[in-house]
Amino acid sequence: MASPLSVVVLAAGLAVSAPSPDEPRGLIVRVAGDCSAAAEQVVEQTGGQLLSVQPSGNTCIITVLVQGNGQRPRKVTVRVPM
Repeated sequence: MASPLSVVVLAAGLAVSAPSPDEPRGLIVRVAGDCSAAAEQVVEQTGGQLLSVQPSGNTCIITVLVQGNGQRPRKVTVRVPM
């Protein structure tokens, strides 16, 4: 079991090394739109496997892997407006 002193030292180290709220690199920026519904729709329509989703301006760029009938799977990229 950890001694109380080591717990205090660890907590102090975490508090000192925590990023300042004034530093921009520690902040999370939310985008205006959400591509999750669009990605779900594309996967449902194509019957493929989701590879990536990327917001770009007012559109979502969705890439899925679609299985072919006896062929190699193909990568399909779809742009959906937000």
